[in-house]
Amino acid sequence: MKLRAADGHELSVYEVGDGPRGLIVIQEIFGVNSHIRAVCDGFAREGFRVLSPALFDRVERGVELGYGPEDLKRGSELAARVGHLEAPMLDVRACLEAFPEEVPVSVVGYCWGGTLAWLSAQQLPRLKACVGYYGGRIGSLLEKPPLVPVMLHFGKHDPHIPIESTRAIEEAYPQVQVFAYEAGHGFNCDLRADYEPASAELARRRTLELIEANSAPPHHGGESQA
Repeated sequence: MKLRAADGHELSVYEVGDGPRGLIVIQEIFGVNSHIRAVCDGFAREGFRVLSPALFDRVERGVELGYGPEDLKRGSELAARVGHLEAPMLDVRACLEAFPEEVPVSVVGYCWGGTLAWLSAQQLPRLKACVGYYGGRIGSLLEKPPLVPVMLHFGKHDPHIPIESTRAIEEAYPQVQVFAYEAGHGFNCDLRADYEPASAELARRRTLELIEANSAPPHHGGESQA
Protein backbone atom coordinates (compact mmCIF):
# COMPACT_ATOMS: atom_id res chain seq x y z
CA MET A 1 0.00 0.00 0.00
CA LYS A 2 0.97 3.67 -0.28
CA LEU A 3 0.76 6.27 2.47
CA ARG A 4 1.49 9.97 2.59
CA ALA A 5 3.51 11.39 5.46
CA ALA A 6 2.87 14.80 7.02
CA ASP A 7 5.57 16.43 4.87
CA GLY A 8 3.93 15.21 1.66
CA HIS A 9 6.28 12.29 1.03
CA GLU A 10 4.59 9.18 -0.41
CA LEU A 11 5.97 5.93 0.96
CA SER A 12 5.45 2.27 0.25
CA VAL A 13 4.24 0.10 3.12
CA TYR A 14 4.25 -3.67 3.39
CA GLU A 15 0.83 -4.63 4.72
CA VAL A 16 -0.25 -8.07 5.89
CA GLY A 17 -2.95 -9.47 8.16
CA ASP A 18 -6.41 -8.28 9.09
CA GLY A 19 -6.56 -8.85 12.84
CA PRO A 20 -8.25 -6.49 15.32
CA ARG A 21 -4.94 -5.18 16.67
CA GLY A 22 -2.40 -3.09 14.78
CA LEU A 23 1.36 -3.44 14.69
CA ILE A 24 4.02 -1.30 13.02
CA VAL A 25 7.23 -3.20 12.25
CA ILE A 26 10.23 -0.94 11.66
CA GLN A 27 13.05 -2.17 9.45
CA GLU A 28 16.76 -2.54 10.00
CA ILE A 29 19.14 -0.68 7.66
CA PHE A 30 18.63 -3.40 5.06
CA GLY A 31 15.21 -2.27 3.87
CA VAL A 32 11.87 -4.03 4.06
CA ASN A 33 13.61 -7.16 2.82
CA SER A 34 12.58 -10.82 2.89
CA HIS A 35 13.45 -11.16 6.57
CA ILE A 36 11.41 -8.15 7.66
CA ARG A 37 8.49 -9.32 5.54
CA ALA A 38 8.75 -12.75 7.18
CA VAL A 39 8.70 -11.07 10.60
CA CYS A 40 5.57 -9.17 9.57
CA ASP A 41 3.95 -12.36 8.28
CA GLY A 42 4.68 -14.05 11.62
CA PHE A 43 2.99 -11.27 13.57
CA ALA A 44 0.03 -11.37 11.19
CA ARG A 45 -0.44 -15.03 12.09
CA GLU A 46 -0.64 -13.91 15.73
CA GLY A 47 -3.70 -11.82 14.93
CA PHE A 48 -2.29 -8.42 13.94
CA ARG A 49 -2.76 -6.17 10.96
CA VAL A 50 0.86 -5.27 10.29
CA LEU A 51 2.32 -2.26 8.48
CA SER A 52 6.04 -1.90 7.74
CA PRO A 53 7.09 1.43 6.18
CA ALA A 54 9.82 1.48 3.54
CA LEU A 55 12.01 4.13 5.14
CA PHE A 56 14.49 4.23 2.27
CA ASP A 57 11.77 5.43 -0.12
CA ARG A 58 12.78 8.95 0.82
CA VAL A 59 16.04 8.56 -1.12
CA GLU A 60 15.65 5.39 -3.20
CA ARG A 61 12.66 3.13 -3.80
CA GLY A 62 12.59 -0.64 -3.87
CA VAL A 63 15.70 -1.16 -1.74
CA GLU A 64 16.15 -4.72 -0.52
CA LEU A 65 19.57 -5.63 0.88
CA GLY A 66 21.21 -8.74 2.26
CA TYR A 67 23.60 -8.92 5.20
CA GLY A 68 27.09 -8.88 3.69
CA PRO A 69 29.69 -6.14 4.21
CA GLU A 70 28.65 -4.27 1.05
CA ASP A 71 25.00 -4.42 2.09
CA LEU A 72 25.91 -3.02 5.49
CA LYS A 73 27.87 -0.20 3.90
CA ARG A 74 25.08 0.68 1.48
CA GLY A 75 22.37 0.45 4.11
CA SER A 76 24.34 2.74 6.42
CA GLU A 77 24.79 5.26 3.62
CA LEU A 78 21.08 5.20 2.75
CA ALA A 79 20.04 5.62 6.38
CA ALA A 80 22.37 8.61 6.69
CA ARG A 81 20.83 10.16 3.56
CA VAL A 82 17.32 9.64 4.89
CA GLY A 83 18.30 11.11 8.26
CA HIS A 84 18.43 8.58 11.03
CA LEU A 85 15.67 9.93 13.26
CA GLU A 86 13.38 12.77 12.22
CA ALA A 87 12.24 11.84 8.69
CA PRO A 88 11.66 8.15 9.53
CA MET A 89 9.43 9.17 12.42
CA LEU A 90 7.15 10.95 9.95
CA ASP A 91 6.75 7.61 8.17
CA VAL A 92 6.06 5.76 11.41
CA ARG A 93 3.47 8.37 12.33
CA ALA A 94 1.82 7.96 8.91
CA CYS A 95 1.47 4.24 9.57
CA LEU A 96 -0.06 4.90 12.98
CA GLU A 97 -2.58 7.30 11.48
CA ALA A 98 -3.54 4.68 8.90
CA PHE A 99 -5.20 2.64 11.66
CA PRO A 100 -8.67 3.67 12.86
CA GLU A 101 -8.63 5.43 16.22
CA GLU A 102 -10.31 2.52 18.02
CA VAL A 103 -7.64 0.00 16.96
CA PRO A 104 -4.89 -0.61 19.53
CA VAL A 105 -1.51 -0.17 17.80
CA SER A 106 1.97 -1.13 18.99
CA VAL A 107 5.45 -0.86 17.47
CA VAL A 108 8.28 -3.38 17.11
CA GLY A 109 11.59 -2.28 15.59
CA TYR A 110 14.94 -3.90 14.85
CA CYS A 111 18.39 -2.25 14.91
CA TRP A 112 17.74 1.16 13.28
CA GLY A 113 14.09 0.36 13.86
CA GLY A 114 14.83 -0.44 17.49
CA THR A 115 15.96 3.12 18.05
CA LEU A 116 12.90 4.39 16.18
CA ALA A 117 10.68 2.23 18.39
CA TRP A 118 12.16 4.05 21.39
CA LEU A 119 11.46 7.42 19.76
CA SER A 120 7.93 6.24 19.03
CA ALA A 121 7.43 5.57 22.74
CA GLN A 122 8.63 9.10 23.49
CA GLN A 123 6.59 10.85 20.80
CA LEU A 124 3.41 8.88 20.07
CA PRO A 125 1.25 8.47 23.18
CA ARG A 126 -1.54 6.82 21.17
CA LEU A 127 0.58 3.67 20.96
CA LYS A 128 -0.11 0.84 23.39
CA ALA A 129 3.42 -0.58 23.62
CA CYS A 130 6.82 -0.28 21.95
CA VAL A 131 9.48 -2.96 21.62
CA GLY A 132 13.01 -2.31 20.42
CA TYR A 133 15.58 -4.90 19.42
CA TYR A 134 19.26 -3.86 19.66
CA GLY A 135 18.66 -0.16 19.03
CA GLY A 136 22.15 1.30 19.14
CA ARG A 137 21.23 4.95 19.70
CA ILE A 138 18.74 4.54 22.53
CA GLY A 139 21.35 5.19 25.22
CA SER A 140 21.93 8.68 23.81
CA LEU A 141 18.21 9.50 23.61
CA LEU A 142 17.21 9.45 27.25
CA GLU A 143 16.21 13.08 27.76
CA LYS A 144 12.48 12.41 27.35
CA PRO A 145 10.66 9.65 29.22
CA PRO A 146 8.69 7.02 27.32
CA LEU A 147 4.97 7.70 27.31
CA VAL A 148 3.90 4.07 26.80
CA PRO A 149 5.12 0.67 28.06
CA VAL A 150 8.49 -0.25 26.56
CA MET A 151 10.52 -3.45 26.27
CA LEU A 152 14.08 -3.53 24.93
CA HIS A 153 16.12 -6.55 23.81
CA PHE A 154 19.92 -6.55 23.57
CA GLY A 155 22.65 -9.10 23.00
CA LYS A 156 25.26 -9.32 25.74
CA HIS A 157 27.94 -9.87 23.11
CA ASP A 158 26.87 -7.10 20.72
CA PRO A 159 30.07 -5.34 19.59
CA HIS A 160 28.08 -2.27 18.53
CA ILE A 161 26.19 -1.55 21.78
CA PRO A 162 28.24 -1.33 24.99
CA ILE A 163 26.72 -2.74 28.17
CA GLU A 164 27.08 0.73 29.73
CA SER A 165 24.47 1.96 27.27
CA THR A 166 21.87 -0.56 28.37
CA ARG A 167 22.62 0.14 32.03
CA ALA A 168 22.07 3.84 31.44
CA ILE A 169 18.60 3.07 30.10
CA GLU A 170 17.75 0.95 33.14
CA GLU A 171 18.99 3.64 35.53
CA ALA A 172 17.12 6.45 33.78
CA TYR A 173 13.83 4.59 33.39
CA PRO A 174 13.44 1.60 35.74
CA GLN A 175 9.92 0.98 34.39
CA VAL A 176 11.36 -0.04 31.01
CA GLN A 177 11.83 -3.79 30.66
CA VAL A 178 15.41 -4.36 29.46
CA PHE A 179 16.54 -7.88 28.61
CA ALA A 180 20.05 -9.00 27.70
CA TYR A 181 20.62 -12.31 25.94
CA GLU A 182 23.61 -14.58 25.40
CA ALA A 183 23.80 -13.38 21.82
CA GLY A 184 25.34 -10.81 19.52
CA HIS A 185 23.84 -8.10 17.32
CA GLY A 186 20.98 -9.07 15.04
CA PHE A 187 20.21 -12.26 16.98
CA ASN A 188 16.58 -12.26 15.84
CA CYS A 189 17.45 -12.57 12.14
CA ASP A 190 17.84 -16.13 10.84
CA LEU A 191 19.77 -14.82 7.82
CA ARG A 192 22.59 -13.36 9.90
CA ALA A 193 25.64 -15.00 11.42
CA ASP A 194 24.59 -13.79 14.88
CA TYR A 195 21.21 -15.53 14.75
CA GLU A 196 20.54 -17.17 18.11
CA PRO A 197 17.27 -19.12 17.92
CA ALA A 198 16.70 -19.63 21.63
CA SER A 199 17.17 -15.93 22.36
CA ALA A 200 15.02 -14.98 19.37
CA GLU A 201 12.18 -17.22 20.55
CA LEU A 202 12.33 -15.95 24.14
CA ALA A 203 12.42 -12.32 22.99
CA ARG A 204 9.47 -12.90 20.68
CA ARG A 205 7.44 -14.50 23.48
CA ARG A 206 8.19 -11.61 25.81
CA THR A 207 7.33 -9.13 23.06
CA LEU A 208 3.94 -10.68 22.44
CA GLU A 209 3.20 -10.81 26.17
CA LEU A 210 3.88 -7.08 26.55
CA ILE A 211 1.80 -6.13 23.55
CA GLU A 212 -1.09 -8.40 24.43
CA ALA A 213 -1.13 -7.15 28.02
CA ASN A 214 -1.52 -3.57 26.81
CA SER A 215 -3.66 -3.82 23.69
CA ALA A 216 -6.97 -5.53 24.15
CA PRO A 217 -8.77 -5.40 20.78
CA PRO A 218 -11.91 -3.26 20.53
CA HIS A 219 -15.01 -5.04 21.83
CA HIS A 220 -17.98 -5.27 19.50
CA GLY A 221 -21.28 -5.55 21.28
CA GLY A 222 -23.92 -8.15 20.66
CA GLU A 223 -21.67 -11.19 20.95
CA SER A 224 -22.57 -14.06 23.20
CA GLN A 225 -20.36 -14.42 26.26
CA ALA A 226 -21.37 -18.06 26.80
